[in-house]
Amino acid sequence: MQTPVIKVESLSKLVSTNREELTILEDVNMDVEDGESVAIVGPSGAGKSTLMTMLAGLDTPSRGEVVLLGKPLSKLDDEQRAQIRSESIGFVFQSFLLIPSLSAIDNVTLPCLLRGERENRERAKALLTSVGLAQRIDHSPAQLSGGEQQRVALARAFMIQPKILFADEPTGNLDQNTAEKVIELLFELNQQHGTTLVLVTHDMNLANRCNRRFLIQAGKLEEA
Repeated sequence: MQTPVIKVESLSKLVSTNREELTILEDVNMDVEDGESVAIVGPSGAGKSTLMTMLAGLDTPSRGEVVLLGKPLSKLDDEQRAQIRSESIGFVFQSFLLIPSLSAIDNVTLPCLLRGERENRERAKALLTSVGLAQRIDHSPAQLSGGEQQRVALARAFMIQPKILFADEPTGNLDQNTAEKVIELLFELNQQHGTTLVLVTHDMNLANRCNRRFLIQAGKLEEA
């Protein structure tokens, strides 16, 4: 049987405030298989983004374990976790996080530089063409609409051919028509590259396109 690309075992996250200890996530268990698409849904403040940051090794749980691509994250130091992310993980965020001073193509090739590799501008150009931005490769983010910026962010996320793509509210800042185009692109790229998708979303159109949906409520996770 195939090993899941993400395995979560008895994961809990507690945060101390001045007055009390808050439980953000409690005893979360989930498996994500290679190549599948998974949506994490739930009300605001339920812990969706917190769970995603722990799945990607950006934050550490209070208890439990995340096994990412066969590696238990609790056994790795910050540098080793960062290496997994740079080699195998793509990210798309609601706020795009493009570098304002760089053109679209330079934003897309940025992951190459961060890995100490030669810029593969031909691949970047092909990715921008695949998301409908062949005529916009030299434009800065300020010259692009929100939907175009999110498509640049998608192209950048696929630049390193990630094994897993994490997307946090990728359509949250887009109008419905643009959001639907971005959703189509996400799943096209997912199928072309065999990339595992993990999506945090309020958008039920997006969630319903996924193979599976998980609901977080009051820190508890269940398959919906």
